[in-house]
Amino acid sequence: MSDAADVADLRVVADYQFGAGAGAALFPETGDFELRRTKSGRPRQVYDGDDRVVSYGIDGRFRLGVAGGRRLTDALDAPLSRVVVGDESEPFVRDGKNVFAKFVQEVGEEIRQGDEVAVVHEEGGVLAVGRAELPAKAMLDFESGMAVKVRNGAGEADQ
Repeated sequence: MSDAADVADLRVVADYQFGAGAGAALFPETGDFELRRTKSGRPRQVYDGDDRVVSYGIDGRFRLGVAGGRRLTDALDAPLSRVVVGDESEPFVRDGKNVFAKFVQEVGEEIRQGDEVAVVHEEGGVLAVGRAELPAKAMLDFESGMAVKVRNGAGEADQ
């Protein structure tokens, strides 16, 4: 349903934003992608079947959907592009609640404030996706404060 050149461009943006291999993970050759566009024609959301992989922000950066978070964590070596939490915060994060620094167990050292991340359980499952509110080192060092502003929890409908 999508133009192959558009998908190739999206792969380049994903590799730039998340690192080498992210483009192929988010937008595999086997995907049946639907690009939902703004009135001006700019890609706004990218779906693969019923799953929203990413939204494309006006700043040119992707906002992960839960499906995109799963694809990214499956393809990239841990802990790249992810924040790891344990059992104590798992039910809250899955329901779309924010992640607080004192519950962060591990985090990709490349993560900066404002980066898109997947929040994963210590056993590996994706719980949510959102925006890092602190850089990686601060997430591990701080005892209080929001680490990740969760956009979608895996227990919610992926919007």
